[in-house]
Amino acid sequence: MNIVELIPPDLTVLSTTGLVLLSFLTSALTAAVGIGGGLVFLAALASFLPPLVVLPVHGVVQFGSNGGRASLMYEHIDWSVTGYFLLGSILGVIVAGRVFVALPVEVLRGLLGFFVLYSVWTPKLRPSSIPLPGFLGVGAVTSFASLFVGGTGPLVSAFLSPEHLGRKKLVATHAICMTVQHGLKGVIFGFLGFQFLPWLPALLVMILSGFLGTLTGRRILHRLPEKLFTQLFRAILTVLGVRLLLLAFIG
Repeated sequence: MNIVELIPPDLTVLSTTGLVLLSFLTSALTAAVGIGGGLVFLAALASFLPPLVVLPVHGVVQFGSNGGRASLMYEHIDWSVTGYFLLGSILGVIVAGRVFVALPVEVLRGLLGFFVLYSVWTPKLRPSSIPLPGFLGVGAVTSFASLFVGGTGPLVSAFLSPEHLGRKKLVATHAICMTVQHGLKGVIFGFLGFQFLPWLPALLVMILSGFLGTLTGRRILHRLPEKLFTQLFRAILTVLGVRLLLLAFIG
């Protein structure tokens, strides 16, 4: 068996190599700043693959990337938030899997973009004002939406305040929440008939690359001053929110 036989359908050796490298870079970005890498990776996948392939592949790679990050930062995870998020996510993916048709993608992106920006810049929706059981709803809504738009990391991040949790706890808790969400999503896509086997070699390499990116990003995270981290966190959320709006209105 040569390397070409391990390349997934619809991809070339060059494009697969590019995605492996991008998995490394986007995982490093997420580990260093907290968010952003998953959505960048999703956009890149969409330029190579048909839509019905993008979401399952993105979900599995992000499951591996976030799982690696969560395991490395295990001691910083907020398990109270995670427990409520898990219960909500189970409900969200079950409902989404049953319908798998909802609002048009443009409408969902627009709503997410507005919500991310509003959450970042409006004090009354700051995460500290949300009761802990509210993460049940966060898990349900974001996991439902994730089946249709792929990356809801920025939306989840809008509820995890760096001022309230601190940067390490925020990154670790966000990572485990995304691991839960993408893992459940992968199970649902499997039940819906997506064939993961032809993608297995490339997925494993992308997951490994993402793990190495996480190790690199953690070094950057430990060196970032708290104030700079908070500023970067807010700036990235703002950029991603604006990007979602542009995709919704311009395409």
